[in-house]
Amino acid sequence: MTPQAQTLTRLYTAFAALDADGMARCYADNVEFDDEVFSLRGKAQTLGMWTMLCAAIQTKGRDVWRLDFSGIAAEGHTGQAHWEAHYRFSGTGRLVHNIIDAQFTFDDQGLIDKHSDRFDFWHWSRQALGAPGVLLGWTPLLKNKVRAQASSNLRKFLAAKAVS
Repeated sequence: MTPQAQTLTRLYTAFAALDADGMARCYADNVEFDDEVFSLRGKAQTLGMWTMLCAAIQTKGRDVWRLDFSGIAAEGHTGQAHWEAHYRFSGTGRLVHNIIDAQFTFDDQGLIDKHSDRFDFWHWSRQALGAPGVLLGWTPLLKNKVRAQASSNLRKFLAAKAVS
């Protein structure tokens, strides 16, 4: 297994254990993270997001949490993985099974400097949000609303961490 593949294995093993500190050791300081909800720049934002998500699961959904990962392939400066998260969405309490394909680039030390997750937002929104997701999950309107709410939640989370 290449060092980059080992980094991805460590990342998802830590995430499965809801260990945000373990995840932090896999990312470069200047990491860029993008998915259907977040567009983050730098380790503080990216790890803030993972820490916030891990904390929400530990608080409101540890009983159903499961993360499975497969398809890890990485060599040189690029890599990929497939992962599936089973969790309780903290905003509604609804159960979600999210299926994600990830692409990565690595710096010269083998740390992740770009992480891009892709999933079917409409599929996710139907599970996480119920009727609004079914009716509007395919529209930019709902996606933009979810992105704005997630961004606001992350800003509040990071501000609270800075104070404590």
